[in-house]
Amino acid sequence: MLHKKREDILKRLAKIEGHVHGIRRMIEEDKECPDILLQLAAVRAAINKVGRLVLEDHIEICVVQASKEGKVEESVMELKDALIKFM
Repeated sequence: MLHKKREDILKRLAKIEGHVHGIRRMIEEDKECPDILLQLAAVRAAINKVGRLVLEDHIEICVVQASKEGKVEESVMELKDALIKFM
């Protein structure tokens, strides 16, 4: 499957990796808990955004393709399973 949003997703994941390393440094340096929690919330939001982009790609590419091939029911079940795992 070709992700239309591949470059955006990869850039976002690289930023998330850097952010997580920054949080690790904060913990190693005994930074204040509220500051660490704020950064963790930012990472969680960034991960959720990446998940939404992947989900959009899945709907726009896979579900549409399955619809064209007459595999709507199978595609809907796959989408349902993906949503359950994502949430």
